[in-house]
Amino acid sequence: MKPDRADPDGAIASAAKRVSNWGRWGADDVRGTMNFLTEEKRRTAARLVRTGASYSLSQSFDMEGPQRGWRRRTNPVHTMLDTGTDAAAGAQGFPHGIGGADDVISMPLQCSTQWDGLGHIFDHGVAWNGRRADQVVTSLGDGVTGIETVADPIAGRGVLLDVGRVLGMHGELPDGFAITEEHLEATIAAQGPRSAVGQGDIVVVRTGQLTRARRDGWGEYAGGPAPGLSFTTVDWLHRAEIAAVATDTWGFEVRPNEFDHAFQPLHQVAIPHIGLFIGEMWDPDALAAACAEDGIYEFFVVAAPLKVTGAVGAPLNPIAVR
Repeated sequence: MKPDRADPDGAIASAAKRVSNWGRWGADDVRGTMNFLTEEKRRTAARLVRTGASYSLSQSFDMEGPQRGWRRRTNPVHTMLDTGTDAAAGAQGFPHGIGGADDVISMPLQCSTQWDGLGHIFDHGVAWNGRRADQVVTSLGDGVTGIETVADPIAGRGVLLDVGRVLGMHGELPDGFAITEEHLEATIAAQGPRSAVGQGDIVVVRTGQLTRARRDGWGEYAGGPAPGLSFTTVDWLHRAEIAAVATDTWGFEVRPNEFDHAFQPLHQVAIPHIGLFIGEMWDPDALAAACAEDGIYEFFVVAAPLKVTGAVGAPLNPIAVR
């Protein structure tokens, strides 16, 4: 049932009560839905590797990225500290002719392909597992659920739900397209039984928006209108007991959001209440082409975040192996 567009507060509160995982893994839990991704699940997922072909699911980290400065999010700034020019000029001061190059990068941690950690979003000042937000994230960072707490476990069965290919025009959903549970299930049905989503899976939803941005230019990709998951999928996300979900869009959920006055309401329930890890700005296009060719949409995926202590989100280069 579609929520009342005029009542985001009521819809959020009702959904949060229905899908809360608070206390499910104990009062001290810091991993949320990543608890579903067990060693047994990981062993089983490793058997999915058939060809050994691997696919990066990351966008580039460079000055040509999509960021437009919203809340000081900029594209990466890459600066060389030592270069071949310095070496050729003999200006590096090293002995016996050795030379080298070094560089540095400055960037927001969520400027390209990234995970939202459990300390990224709060609901009325409350963080994952019912903790007060000011007791979780301070100026020193996230001292409880920092992204380093899931540096180890994020490797397991990946499932690509190519909604853009199944339901879109030429493989792309239009901006503002709200992907419902029915759309997700229709995609699974079209792709076949090996696309069924289960406990501990890492689900990658392809909308095709990145394909469009790559062809036509970034435009408003960062923060503007986009296809994405409907707020109504909150029950599906909870019921499926997945470990994580990622999309090829900036904000995961449909934009404009499905309420008259709201900002990322699905985040507000999924992260602090379900404890769900959300990936954004992933690039599944090459993987999607391979999956479409042989009809197999499950794979082994390694998606560890960069181990930045206390970070509420982190960049990564997910690798899918088929």
